[in-house]
Amino acid sequence: MLDTPTDIHPLFYGAPSTTEYKKLRKRIIRQAREAVEDFGMVERGAKWLVCLSGGKDSYTLLAVLTELKWRGMLPVEILACNLDQGQPNFPATVLPEFLEKMGVPHRIEYQDTYSIVKDKVPAGRTYCAMCSRLRRGNLYRIAREEGCSAVVLGHHRDDILETFMMNLFHGGRLATMPPKLLNEEGDLFVYRPLAYVAEEDCEKFSRAMHYPIIPCDLCGSQDGLQRQQVKQILDGWEKNSPGRRQVMFRSLMNARPSHLLDPKLFDFVGLARDPDKATATAVTADAKSAPDGKGDTPPILT
Repeated sequence: MLDTPTDIHPLFYGAPSTTEYKKLRKRIIRQAREAVEDFGMVERGAKWLVCLSGGKDSYTLLAVLTELKWRGMLPVEILACNLDQGQPNFPATVLPEFLEKMGVPHRIEYQDTYSIVKDKVPAGRTYCAMCSRLRRGNLYRIAREEGCSAVVLGHHRDDILETFMMNLFHGGRLATMPPKLLNEEGDLFVYRPLAYVAEEDCEKFSRAMHYPIIPCDLCGSQDGLQRQQVKQILDGWEKNSPGRRQVMFRSLMNARPSHLLDPKLFDFVGLARDPDKATATAVTADAKSAPDGKGDTPPILT
C-alpha cells in the first residue's frame, strides 16, 4: 500500500508508520477481502448502506471498505449511515463532522427509538434486544429509500462466536450471525465483511487511528448479562489456550450434519446399509487376516 499524499484516502491520514500498525492494517484488509469473496457479497454496481454507530468496529468497517474501494477491489457505491436513536447525551455532531471531513458520502437519520424502548421494556431489563430490532427496521427502510441492495454491519469474529455460544447455552440451537443473510422480505442482503477479523484487531486499529469513538452505553443499559458471561468464558479459554477462539471459529465453517442430531439437515431415517458393500468388506477382511493373504477360500477346480 503506497501511503503517499496522492495515494491515500483521508480516512488513513495520520496513520502510524510502525511495522506493527502496517501488519495490522494489512491483516484486517486481507481478512475483509477474503470474507467478501468467500461469501459472494459483491454485485458489481451495487450500493451498500454501511452502518456507522461510532464504535470501534464500525469505524474499522468504514475504513476497510473505503480502502478496498479506493484500491479498485470493491466495485460498489458506499453510503455511510448513522441512526441517531435519541439516546441521552448522544454527541450528535461528532459523526457528521467526521464524515464531512473525510469526504465520505453519508446520511444521518434521527429516530427517537430510545423513548419507545424505555416505555416498553420492564424496569430492570436491558434495552439492547428491542433497541436492536427497532434500529434494524429503520436501517432497512433507509436502505430502500436510498436504493441500496445491502445493509452492511460491523460485527466481527468475536461477535459471531459469542452469538453462537449464546444460542448454544440459552437458545437451544446451533446458529449465529452469518456473514451474508437475506432479510425476511427478500429484498435486502445483510453483510458482515469483518466476519474474519478479531475484536482485538478492531480495537487496536481504531485506537491507532484516533477515530472519535462514541460509547454504546449512553442509554445507561449495559449489554445483556448473558453475552458478558459468554465473553468471560471465551476470554478464559483464550488465556489458557491461545488461539482457541480461532479454532472455534473454524468449526463454524466445518459443519458435519451427519454427525449432529438434526433430522431436518440429515436423513437419518433414510440412511441404509448397502448389503453388497458389507459382503465385499467382510470378504476383504477375511482375506487380509489369512496367513498367506488369500484367506480360507478354496481353490477353483477345473
